[in-house]
Amino acid sequence: MNLVFLGTGAGVPAKARNVSSVVLQLLEERRAVWMFDCGEATQHQILHTNVKPSKIEKIFITHLHGDHIYGLPGLISSRSFQGGTDELIVYGPKGIEEYVKTSLQISGTFLKYPLSFVEIEEGIIFEDESFVVEARKLEHGITCFGYRIVEKSRPGELQVEALQKLGLQPGPLYKKIKNGETVELEDGTVIDGRDYVGEPKRGKMLAILGDTKVCENSKILAQNCDYLIHEATFAGDFEEMATEYNHSTTTQAARIAKEANVKNLILTHISSRYLSEEVEALQQEAIEIFPNTIIAEDFLKVAIK
Repeated sequence: MNLVFLGTGAGVPAKARNVSSVVLQLLEERRAVWMFDCGEATQHQILHTNVKPSKIEKIFITHLHGDHIYGLPGLISSRSFQGGTDELIVYGPKGIEEYVKTSLQISGTFLKYPLSFVEIEEGIIFEDESFVVEARKLEHGITCFGYRIVEKSRPGELQVEALQKLGLQPGPLYKKIKNGETVELEDGTVIDGRDYVGEPKRGKMLAILGDTKVCENSKILAQNCDYLIHEATFAGDFEEMATEYNHSTTTQAARIAKEANVKNLILTHISSRYLSEEVEALQQEAIEIFPNTIIAEDFLKVAIK
């Protein structure tokens, strides 16, 4: 599981930072890629990475501001020419389906794969045997969501050495024991499979938030996460301006991370007013509150251990 940051700027593209988009690579977990937001020129940013558009199976949109959606019609169109044949599902606030379909219709775009939409409300918006995705509304002036991605716990490891000491070699019974069933051996010994399986392994947890000022749902989504991706449009001493424009500061994001007991904080959506040499100072003021903080740059790749 990897995070790849395609755009980490705020509002408009800048030389060092494109507008918002982050990819969650789930190549080992489900041989697929999920994308969160798709600002203008996202497909150009992809060219500098190992992200394959044909592998994108879901796109989650936080809100309908242009710096989060203007790259979507182009990416959806190009995916047809880049080997994409599997269904693509776009999740987002009400209006996302109309926006994309209108763009594709007016431009005469034909897709070689099924495209579907889920216009979301708060709650569980996706769940299968491996993952759960929850959405909650943030505070940004227009409808805006944050997403919590939870990988379900995996069964513990089978204690093979202990079973071999009982004279039980690999075979059909191993599967039953792995499932925690009670089995009878050839000599009549009855064993409880649960005694030969280690503790379940907790899955990874991430929170990827859209634009927001400080709100309770940010903390709820981030609670106990391994990684929190939080916007930090302004420096710490601009809290009044951040509130006025429905955004957050570096220090506000750090306090959310601390209160939510997350393990790592990644700041993004950095205003173009801050030059490259100023970014270190932005990071430092967040670190003083929450030490495990980094500021994302375009093309940053983070392996989620």
